Amino acid sequence: MPWHQREITLKPRPRGVHLVTAEVVEALPELRELQIGLAHLFIRHTSASLTLNENASPDVRRDFESWFNSAVPEDFAWTHTLEGPDDMPAHVKAALMGSSLSLPISGGRLALGTWQGIYLCEHRDRGGARSLLATLTGE
Repeated sequence: MPWHQREITLKPRPRGVHLVTAEVVEALPELRELQIGLAHLFIRHTSASLTLNENASPDVRRDFESWFNSAVPEDFAWTHTLEGPDDMPAHVKAALMGSSLSLPISGGRLALGTWQGIYLCEHRDRGGARSLLATLTGE
């Protein structure tokens, strides 16, 4: 399997930082076919982002959200306000975190570190379902 591509729809979540590793892996049964390779995840939205970080303590997720809200406040002199007060801050937060991850595949699974997990960073109050495009390559 030189290349495989699949769209993954993540269930809607409220604003916050959400661990989605299991949801992503479950949607990619093709991972099991690869002994070595790469998985590229791209989020198709401008108001949510992806990151890889510590997956054990829920405090990490809460601290991320607290920092985001402090660093990128809604009560700022934004000019792009047609979609609500959380929209432009969501775009800035998404730009800071990024829209994609490239992850190694080894032995039929994502080769993440012991304490690493994939996070969906939902920057809108009600962002809805989020679409990821997963591209796998390897042998």
